Amino acid sequence: MTEARERIGNNILATCGTCDQVVMAVVEGVLVEGTASKGFPTLLQLARCLKCGDGLLAIEEDYGKGWDGNPATVWPNTQRSLSWLIPEILRKQHEEAHRCFSVKAYTATVVMVRRALEGVCSDQGIDNRGPLMRRLEQLKESGKIDGRLLEWSQALRLLGNEGAHFSEKMVTEDDAADALALAEALMDYLYVYSAQFEKFKQRRAQG
Repeated sequence: MTEARERIGNNILATCGTCDQVVMAVVEGVLVEGTASKGFPTLLQLARCLKCGDGLLAIEEDYGKGWDGNPATVWPNTQRSLSWLIPEILRKQHEEAHRCFSVKAYTATVVMVRRALEGVCSDQGIDNRGPLMRRLEQLKESGKIDGRLLEWSQALRLLGNEGAHFSEKMVTEDDAADALALAEALMDYLYVYSAQFEKFKQRRAQG
């Protein structure tokens, strides 16, 4: 808790809901929630934007190596928090994509979404030596996603390719926002809804 209190009066980088961008914010108060024995400890930081003066609540998590130094604003609500059932590395990739979006770096947003897709394939046991198009097809062939989700994933892959290579065609805000939403839907399907459905089937079988 001492380390947490040392944050008071110091500045952090966080997304301001009023400014709609990443800003410097001064920490006014802190609270540690949870313990290592009961999940990951969370550092809540009440801060004040140094640009507009409005307040925000940012969190950092301790995965065993101390606070991650990567504050995520949870109030005002600037983005939807992904489920804890989604692997940490994928959540971080998606959070970074959101940060790119918050500073209007839409090309970087779709590139980060593409990286998240690669991470999904790797986490699902798909050989990462082949092209991403083929790895996504293997997700469908293995029964992990259906045809519609494959179509969404391939569209995100193509958009990420456009962002990764120089072109006069700019990635729009709408394209970047859709990429974030579709990537969330894909991860929710694989890690949240599929697990929930398996629990539902087990409960019904036992009843």
